[in-house]
Amino acid sequence: MGKISRETRYFISSAALTPERAATAVRSRWGIKSLHWVLDVVFKEDQSRLRRGHGARNMALVRRPAFNMLRAGKGKRSIKAARKAAGWNTETLKAILNDPLR
Repeated sequence: MGKISRETRYFISSAALTPERAATAVRSRWGIKSLHWVLDVVFKEDQSRLRRGHGARNMALVRRPAFNMLRAGKGKRSIKAARKAAGWNTETLKAILNDPLR
């Protein structure tokens, strides 16, 4: 476990929190973990070879809005299926890009 994870765990576990605040803190932490898991599964972020310079940061800035558009416009599909559908069908891609809240 990395230094930041240990510090976060210590901070959350040592704080004098009401049960409601503790639950909010834990849910917030898992929300971030969930986002990173989806970015890795859908966009294969961990397999990216961009490590130096601005490439990794630039791609992260592109992936986040793409993820949000896919999430908003996916309908009943999974985010992964919506991404595939957008790649296969330009009408689906246009629909997601033009009106993600449809």
